[in-house]
Amino acid sequence: MTDNTARLLINCPDAPGIVSAVSGFLYQHGANITDLDQHATAPIGGSYFMRLEFQTEQMTLSPEALSSAFQTQVAERYQMNWHISYAAQRKRMAILVSKHDHAMLELLWRWSRGALPCDIAMVISNHNDLRDDVEGFGVPFHHVPVTADNKQQAEAEIETLLQGVDLIVLARYMQILSADFTARWPNRIINIHHSFLPAFVGANPYQQAYDKGVKLIGATAHYVTADLDQGPIIEQDVERVSHRDEVPTLREMGQDVERQVLARAVRWHLEDRILIHGNKTIVFS
Repeated sequence: MTDNTARLLINCPDAPGIVSAVSGFLYQHGANITDLDQHATAPIGGSYFMRLEFQTEQMTLSPEALSSAFQTQVAERYQMNWHISYAAQRKRMAILVSKHDHAMLELLWRWSRGALPCDIAMVISNHNDLRDDVEGFGVPFHHVPVTADNKQQAEAEIETLLQGVDLIVLARYMQILSADFTARWPNRIINIHHSFLPAFVGANPYQQAYDKGVKLIGATAHYVTADLDQGPIIEQDVERVSHRDEVPTLREMGQDVERQVLARAVRWHLEDRILIHGNKTIVFS
């Protein structure tokens, strides 16, 4: 992917001719299609999803003119919900974390090596423990303590810090965000839950898993909604365990899974590979 790459996401009722209309429009305006994925929920009468990458070096219209023309010439005809983004316009991301550092450090490490196409604007924590680790990557660190008495004030302070941010990642942020907060960031907050949802929601899932004698543990990255741990799932993975594994071992193994799952989900969001369909996701990974 280069800075000349643009990405088009489409969701609409399925109908014949969509691929032809979209590709013909882009060809007409000098764009070169380099990648295309599509999915329909049913052979006839379902919902249609498309992710398309095209190169802009030879494009005959400005981005604004291209969007306007696409809306009138293609999107209206097929009742499309659609969005065009440009790789050169990097998303700004903020990480919220408490004391567990593994998921945060995985994101910072990948970002520092160019594997996450974004600008990490800041890390915000309700504890000061990870300041040195974060600032070692050259990323601003903000300490916003949260108590039962100041939760509303703390969220207001966090929102002020987040001005201009496109994506919030909860990398084991052990605070429940209010419904008002999450409503202002629809499909722009990604959480890593340290279990294979919908199993073992809430606190201490590794103890819950141990008590149940599970043979698999996992992790789930999902978008955050007002319903705790019920948002659209982006990515999941599992690791096989046995009766010999105690809670500390389960936690260590689980943290490895958490890091990988969260990193994949964040990268897919940054590369515009995810479309929302009800409470599900279509992921063109």
